This record gives sequence, C-alpha cells and structure tokens, in this order.
Amino acid sequence: MDLAFIPSPSRGVLYLGPLPLRGYAFCIIIGVFVAVLLGNRRWIARGGRPGTVADIAVWAVPFGLVGGRLYHVITDYELYFTKGRDWVDAFKIWEGGLGIWGAIAFGALGAWIGCRRRGITLPSWADAVAPGVAFAQAIGRWGNWFNQELYGKPTDLPWALKITSDTGGRVPGTYHPTFLYECLWCIGVGLLVLWADRRFRLGHGRAFALYVAAYCAGRGWIEYLRVDEAHHILGVRLNVWTAILVFLAAVVYLVFSARLRPGREVIHDRGDGSDPEPPVAAGDGAEPGDAEGTASAKDRKRSEDAEAEDAEDVKGKDTAPDPASTSLKKS
Repeated sequence: MDLAFIPSPSRGVLYLGPLPLRGYAFCIIIGVFVAVLLGNRRWIARGGRPGTVADIAVWAVPFGLVGGRLYHVITDYELYFTKGRDWVDAFKIWEGGLGIWGAIAFGALGAWIGCRRRGITLPSWADAVAPGVAFAQAIGRWGNWFNQELYGKPTDLPWALKITSDTGGRVPGTYHPTFLYECLWCIGVGLLVLWADRRFRLGHGRAFALYVAAYCAGRGWIEYLRVDEAHHILGVRLNVWTAILVFLAAVVYLVFSARLRPGREVIHDRGDGSDPEPPVAAGDGAEPGDAEGTASAKDRKRSEDAEAEDAEDVKGKDTAPDPASTSLKKS
C-alpha cells in the first residue's frame, strides 16, 4: 500500500460550457506569458523599447510550436505512420508531444525573422528572454502531468507519481515524476542565468548559451530515468545524445564568444525596422548595455564638439588684425 505519492488528475481537460480547456495547452500558454513578461522587463532594463519582446515572440512562439511538433513526429514517426496508426494524430498537439530541441531551433528562426524586422540583433534579444524561457519550460512540464505521460521508472519513493490511466500503453502504478524533476531543474536554470547575468554582465548571446548548456546538463540524467518508447543509438536514448551534442555546442560558444566579443553590447532598439547603430566605444564613457551611459556619451561628444568650435572662434579672433593698428600704419 502506498503511504504517499503524487496523484495524477482524473482527466486532462475541463469544459467551460462547450469550450474545452486542456491542461497541456493551458500550461504552455501560461509559460509563454511568463517568458514574455520577464523578457520584456529585462529588455527595457538593458535600454530596449517596451513591447519589442512581445512583437518578436509573435514570430518565435508559432515557429517554436511547429518545430517542437515536427521534432517529436519525426523522431517518433512509428506512433503516427505505421500500420494501425492514424496519421491525423500527428496534428493533435493537445495530446502532448513537443520536442524541446525542435522548439528551440525553429523558435530561434522565428525570432531571427522578428529581430530582422525590428532592426535588432538576435543574440541580445535571446539574452533578455533566456531565464524566462527556462521558467516557461518549468511551467510547461506540468502539461505532462495532466496527460499522465513522460514519467520515469517504477519507484516507491514518497514523491512517486501515481499513474491511474491504462490507455496508450500506460500501466497503473507509481513512477519517478520526471516532469517534476525537469520542472525543478528548469527553475534552477532560470535562477542561475539571472545570477550569472547580473554578476558577469553576459552579452552577445552568452546568457542564452548558459541556459542551453545548463538545461542540457539536467536533461541528460532526467532522460535516463524515462521509460517511454524512444529510439536508441549505441544503447543510449536519442535525446541523451542530443543533449550531449547541444551541451558541447553551447559551451564552445560560451568560451569563444567571451574571448572574441567580451563585455555586453549596447542595445539600439529604434522600433522602426532600421539597421542598428554601431555600438558606442568603451572610451566614450558608456557602459555596455546601459542606455543612460549611451545617452551621456552622446551628450559629452556634442559638448566636446561645441567647445572645439568655440576654441576655433577665439583663436580666429586672436589672430585677426586690429583695425586701429592697421590705420596707424597707413598714416
């Protein structure tokens, strides 16, 4: 008899009259809202315009959903395109099945399009939303709880997840709540990025790269606990290999980016789609990423130009001939 466990919901959908409110979709929507809200605050703090993060998210989110679903369908094609399966189920995103790797890749493509339209750089925008994306993943993982899916190996630990549904290959029992492990890990990743960004003033995409590396480090051991069907390479789950490769890529980017482009870039968010201005040099007195420092540097430059003009005027007056002395010489 189980003394303690995490219960699963009896169903993953609630009905508001004739409208279904699915727990999986609800968690994704709340996660997107949190990511945009936090990303907007961070973007404004770095000198950007309000609303820019949301405008680009309009591109990034749909691309991310399509990419996440494509990754899942391609890597688990046998669930939709083998004998006895209905290929129409591949479009039923509310039943679960979003691959984070495809979501990040396609989401980045959508964000790049949005950034190009706004005339800003993708790495600076990605740095602003990085911790929010981690928190969004933490919230989104509760969608797996609503669907009673992606749980781990059987266990009798006090925090075991009790699976009650026997449909879709699920066997009632208590299992490792891998959705909860990943939720807690993502919260830790978000807090890590917030701390590191404040401590080291990360720029040029390094805050986002830190998020990617930290997430992959946790996804590896969490994936190892899962028991859902998955493709294996050399006896290791495909997503574990993906986490390793993406982790290495993120670490390489962190190292080389810090050497080639140290410091934090200045954000030029005009909001009109024009090309961004060149960054203010460090010698001009502006701190990277500081809007007030950028403005004061420009004011100081104007003041120096004005002083130079005044000096030229004074010099010109000093060297001009005196009319009185000229008349004496003529006389």
